[in-house]
Amino acid sequence: MTWIFENWARFWEVTEVHLRLSVVPVVVGFLLAVPLGWWASRSPTARTILFPLANILFTVPSIALIVITPVLLGVKILDEINVIVPLTIYTVALMVRSVADALSAVPGHVTAAANAMGFRPLRRFLTVDFPLALPVTIAGLRVATVSNISMVSVGALVGLGGYGQLFTEGYQTDHTEKVLAGLIGTVVLAVLADGLLLLAGRLLTPWARAGR
Repeated sequence: MTWIFENWARFWEVTEVHLRLSVVPVVVGFLLAVPLGWWASRSPTARTILFPLANILFTVPSIALIVITPVLLGVKILDEINVIVPLTIYTVALMVRSVADALSAVPGHVTAAANAMGFRPLRRFLTVDFPLALPVTIAGLRVATVSNISMVSVGALVGLGGYGQLFTEGYQTDHTEKVLAGLIGTVVLAVLADGLLLLAGRLLTPWARAGR
């Protein structure tokens, strides 16, 4: 803890990087996973394609994806896209099944009532299906967010990684406090992000608590 207070500017700098490299993939991955999950919830063929593909992508080691991304995209090794792209892939892989299962669990009589009231598909999705699917979807989003926060540190292998830089520097110089600072930052950031998403889920789905 002493190192954090004595080097606050440096700690805040790596915190900003870690936060950015964690949040951007979650947001982009979520925006991609929602339409893919919707497709999978409506099409057995889509489930057959997307679910195995998501499982395969998630089993690829993060180190391998981060190292190979600059080669595949032709970008500079220190470009943040080298961490953002792999973590976006992981987010989509995690979220597709969550979104699909959540939408599939929406009661049939509810969707039938919406159809009978003349709701068009897009309106029904935005005002009926997706809101009812939010509790499960947010649960998946919490897992993806915490996973991303922990995996960002791997980016230190290519000169990025937020708190991962503290791990690398600490090990190289035998500076235990630096390593602990990175560990504390990662844990605190993960707990805060999870708590915020949990709170957001409760505020957005008051009926879920009322039904318990």
